[in-house]
Amino acid sequence: MKTIFCMAFLVIGSLVNGQQILPKTATDISPLLIGEKIPDVNLKSIDNEEVRLSKLFKEKRTILVFYRGGWCPYCNLHLAALGEAEAELLELGYQIIAISPDAPKNLKVTEEKDKVNYLLLSDSKGELAQSVGIAFEAPKNYESVIAKGSEGVNTTFLPVPSVFIVNLKGEIEFEFIAPDYKHRISNDLLVAAAKALKEK
Repeated sequence: MKTIFCMAFLVIGSLVNGQQILPKTATDISPLLIGEKIPDVNLKSIDNEEVRLSKLFKEKRTILVFYRGGWCPYCNLHLAALGEAEAELLELGYQIIAISPDAPKNLKVTEEKDKVNYLLLSDSKGELAQSVGIAFEAPKNYESVIAKGSEGVNTTFLPVPSVFIVNLKGEIEFEFIAPDYKHRISNDLLVAAAKALKEK
């Protein structure tokens, strides 16, 4: 009996450890698919307050954006571009929520620098990025910059830049995932997808 218990414990332990292993590169990720549900987690706001994701989803259909951090020039360009499409997306009945591993204090810096009006949230521990399947092992040369951005909470992962369109139930209706971080979805494509889904 003791032997069976020990073996079961070892199997469970290996499964748990296996879930914590990050893909080695951005091209090794296994993201959630269209029709699957974004996991419900608590994230931190700019004011360091807990925000429940499912509560936000219930308010409006959502453009959910994952970016690497305010230190990334390509992310800053993308966030600024999203701001230009925000009015049209709001008119279509959507909200924009952008998530990164940055600490709440650094979200404030990004908000001011990129003149962002939409919601920025912190996923410094990577709980959401990992459960969505877009986190991967950060290259060694990124460790110091992501540690600074997350105020020491994260030194291990980066999210692949991704955009999901999510319904009121948190289900994915559209996704654009870019393992090449220099390549981002255009506003034209995003707005076209948002319009098409609204008319469904």
